[in-house]
Amino acid sequence: MYITTGDKEAASLVERARALAASTGGTYVPRSRTSLPKLLEQYGIQEILVVLKGRARLFRKDASELEFHPSMGFVRAKRVLRGEPDPMLEAGAVIEGDTVVDCTAGLGSDSLVFAVATGFQGHVIACESSEALYTLLLDGMSHYESNEPDIDQAFRRIELRNQDHLELLRSLPDRSCDTVYFDPMFREPMMDSSAIKPLRNYANAHALAEESIVEAKRVARKRVVMKEKRGSAEFDRLGFQVLDRANAKTLYGVINVESGS
Repeated sequence: MYITTGDKEAASLVERARALAASTGGTYVPRSRTSLPKLLEQYGIQEILVVLKGRARLFRKDASELEFHPSMGFVRAKRVLRGEPDPMLEAGAVIEGDTVVDCTAGLGSDSLVFAVATGFQGHVIACESSEALYTLLLDGMSHYESNEPDIDQAFRRIELRNQDHLELLRSLPDRSCDTVYFDPMFREPMMDSSAIKPLRNYANAHALAEESIVEAKRVARKRVVMKEKRGSAEFDRLGFQVLDRANAKTLYGVINVESGS
């Protein structure tokens, strides 16, 4: 992964970009007032991560820029901190102190909610197979600052992995976590979602494999959860019981490992 800074190459940003490249095995390239399209052309690459003050973004020619931000995850996390319910947490039966494996981290919004809910005694592993998204997440989770210290600390507690989720699940011992969670790119895209559209340019678009669910059921102590579009055939294909919510466009499917259903 190639990493640079904005036009203003402040020493702190250069240091941050170099450190990110070193920690991920990426390549830092100086911006030198070169346009991003020209940088792509100069190095013969498809995408580049741009480190900016207080944020970072992915740039790819002929695609929407993708900036790290928890989006609705921030709103949901604040609600959880106030003691309000969250449908995802209810679907996963997630409580303080739990260990959760988020197999499809994306931009980290769900991982953040899990980290807030499980607290300091809990453990959230966020898996992202896309190198570009992983690099964006690693920088974002480390440097994101808001007016909510508890949310910033929750981001810092997340253990981020850059690997295929099936590879990760295979490596975990039986019953080693409480909940395994999947939020794959929907088989039928929700075209009205402005937040998801840029993500599709970088995320893994493959359907979940049945073996992933088998491994998830082996690893989980309580539940395996999948989020999908209402009416998706993926729920039946993979053996999930749908938890219906009135007027919701997306639903959660559950496999209750404790009861074997």
